[in-house]
Amino acid sequence: MAEKLIHEVIPVGMLQCNCSILGDPVTREAIVVDPGDDVGRILEILQRHRLKLRAIVSTHTHIDHVGGLAELHRATGAPVMIHEADMELYKHLDIQAKWLGVPTPAMTRIEDFVKEGDAVRWGGFAARVLHTPGHTPGSISLVIEPGATGTALSEGAPSKDRVPGRASGERHTAEPGILLAGDTLFQRSIGRTDLWGGSTPQIVKSIREKLLVLPEETIVFPGHGDTTTIGEEREQNPFLRA
Repeated sequence: MAEKLIHEVIPVGMLQCNCSILGDPVTREAIVVDPGDDVGRILEILQRHRLKLRAIVSTHTHIDHVGGLAELHRATGAPVMIHEADMELYKHLDIQAKWLGVPTPAMTRIEDFVKEGDAVRWGGFAARVLHTPGHTPGSISLVIEPGATGTALSEGAPSKDRVPGRASGERHTAEPGILLAGDTLFQRSIGRTDLWGGSTPQIVKSIREKLLVLPEETIVFPGHGDTTTIGEEREQNPFLRA
């Protein structure tokens, strides 16, 4: 039987962004999604599980989701990945900091971009990238499907590629799928669209066409707040009623 995915979620920073640490219990490879702050806590979790970080991914580049990128990259050497359409927003981190009245966090050079259809891999697992604009132009969501869709990577192998077909080395699990939705979809709500690059029609289109088509049992981990499922949001989210 395949060993279960390591998945720890910790709220970080003043806005309590949900940061996900996902690890392969066999290969001990990991990714971190949305390290907005509290990098020391993230590093402690990686160390506790004896995980080697393969990639750092931000679902979008609002300050509460990227504030810890530079520090985590500096501590681990793992590449930082965002959607290129959010690069302009990241370049203005100083303006975002002024909005919140906080110091501007350190920035890092970003050269690795993900797009629709890419897969971010760690060990025997992979997260499929969905481009879900609306909260920001480059917002993404990550889907970890029940079959894991990944094969173990050799040392130094790239951690991102196009999604392949099922491979013979993949590890299967009976667990429901996981959606890391960033600030696109929340429990009974959707991401705000009144900030730069936001669009209500676009975010609703992203959710309807990219997220609500996932299996209803898919567990949704939003960028803030409590978990939910695709089925619950399809039936009960007031922002998605026709």
